[in-house]
Amino acid sequence: MRNELFQWRQKPLLLDGGMGRELRFRGVEILDTIWSANALIVAPQVVRQIHLDYINAGADIITTNTYGVIKQNLGLEGFQDRFEDLNILACKLAIEAKEMSGQNVLIAGSIPPLKGSYRPDLVGPCDEIEALYDEQASIMAPYVDFFLCETMSCAEEGLAAARASSKTGKPVWVSWTLHEDRSGRLRSSEKISAAFAVLEAVPVAGILANCCSPESITAALPDLLKTGLEFTGGYANTFQQIPQDWVLDSENNALIGIRDDLDPQQYSLHVEQWLRLGATVVGGCCGTTPSHIAKLKELITTLY
Repeated sequence: MRNELFQWRQKPLLLDGGMGRELRFRGVEILDTIWSANALIVAPQVVRQIHLDYINAGADIITTNTYGVIKQNLGLEGFQDRFEDLNILACKLAIEAKEMSGQNVLIAGSIPPLKGSYRPDLVGPCDEIEALYDEQASIMAPYVDFFLCETMSCAEEGLAAARASSKTGKPVWVSWTLHEDRSGRLRSSEKISAAFAVLEAVPVAGILANCCSPESITAALPDLLKTGLEFTGGYANTFQQIPQDWVLDSENNALIGIRDDLDPQQYSLHVEQWLRLGATVVGGCCGTTPSHIAKLKELITTLY
């Protein structure tokens, strides 16, 4: 399925890199409840600058800082009435960065897990979370080019996010996070083929893997490519192994170290494998920086 939005692209698409850990690198407080969404409240100019830095590094796509904008979590900090305006602010900061750059980049609306990253056991009923996704997607739709349902840990989570996002009429990509055993399966242990089959009735334009080790994405890529979608690939994190019962919050995020073998040059070697296998979308997730994206831009320019 080729969408008009992407038809002028002749090379693999380059996503941006991580936002939450990059905010931390730049001294912005990351709360253990609303995570990177706190930056929208205390340091929106830093969010905008990070977007701009990724564009200047060569990213074709920047992703809205909406991963932590979750109504239930906002309520824990007394910001439940700001759900709509924080989603809109995150989108507008991405738009402002695009306008400042003068580059024709695309804006992906991040649709996140609602009850904890990497935890298929906490996802909950599909219909229940789809209703929550409906609200967030409808708020963001006027501001984004397409939706990126990312870090989906099981098939049902991806289905709920994709169905809700597709109702807006915008293109939808689904990106699964993969098991730490580097088997190429989802964190739920479901196979890529099974998770993709669940999406059969949804008009999904892209399938990726993200926020897991680059080795896991390498293992999964043949199965991702078998989906037959034009937009396939991945964007890995640079974390050390994540415990199975881990929940994403500021305290735990600080405890997960960064691997010392995934600097921009070394990370690019993994991405080169993906490109040579046939990936058409690559980028970086948590722990990757504008320097990683600049190196990937250099790699794509050299290969294509």
